Amino acid sequence: MIIRDTPHSFRLFFILRGSVLPLIYGKIIFITLLGVAVAIAQHFFPNVFPNFTLAPVALFGVALSLFLGFRNNASYDRWWEARKHWGHLIVASRSLSRQLVTYLDSTDDADVEAQKYAINLTIAFSHALRHQLRESDPWGDIKKYVTQDDMPFLQQANSLPDAILRLIGQKLAECQRKKRISDILLVSLNRQITAMADVQASCERIHNTPLPFAYMLLVQRTAYLYCFILPFGIVASQGLVTPLFSAIIAYTFFGLDALSEELAEPFGLSANHLPLHAISRTIEINLLDILGEKPLPEPIKAQDHRLV
Repeated sequence: MIIRDTPHSFRLFFILRGSVLPLIYGKIIFITLLGVAVAIAQHFFPNVFPNFTLAPVALFGVALSLFLGFRNNASYDRWWEARKHWGHLIVASRSLSRQLVTYLDSTDDADVEAQKYAINLTIAFSHALRHQLRESDPWGDIKKYVTQDDMPFLQQANSLPDAILRLIGQKLAECQRKKRISDILLVSLNRQITAMADVQASCERIHNTPLPFAYMLLVQRTAYLYCFILPFGIVASQGLVTPLFSAIIAYTFFGLDALSEELAEPFGLSANHLPLHAISRTIEINLLDILGEKPLPEPIKAQDHRLV
């Protein structure tokens, strides 16, 4: 995710970090060169292209704008929904840890061990969920927060985050059987675990259910077709500045299309994706602080205005 102050209006034109321009510059160059060819042909052979009215081009542009607007809204809704779920994960993790530290006896070694075990697994859950959504190797981040006895169970699990939640639930059930926590407290703690499971399921739904391919294909085909015919439609009225108008409109439509693609998959590593690493590190710092661990890990900071 891009983190930066609003740039000066002049510098705004030269910022590439976080822009979709590197993804679409080839398409813009192609449309611009097409506009140059059409403008030169019109200049030297004035009758080669009929003097079309701009009405069809304008109507086509309005229709395409509506398509892109709907798709952009749908993509942003997915991005924002994913961010809200990770915000809920922060709340549930803090609440579970706070209740464990508050209501378990901090002077009893067994209770302290149960606190540390469950909170460490909560940290491991946030890292495991991040790696699952990004399809990367989780063990470097979670190995220090799980016990050697639990490693075989976790390594064989089909869903690592879900297996971690099961271990937390088993530890709390053990504490309840040994009368270390009451039935009422167990219900409250289980509510937080359920909230974490809900975050996992919601993120998996977003990750595994892309926008309908046919809808994306329709928008992309329409954008390509419009930008391709645009120079032919405006050359009679715009003349030698046809390439400039073609490039600006191609940047707008291709840019919206590329940005929608990035926002529709919010868990990746592109510049406009969610900073899952920074969020999971925040959870890690908060929960270790609740345990009283020192020193705390450093928060993830933006590098070159980019937070991952």
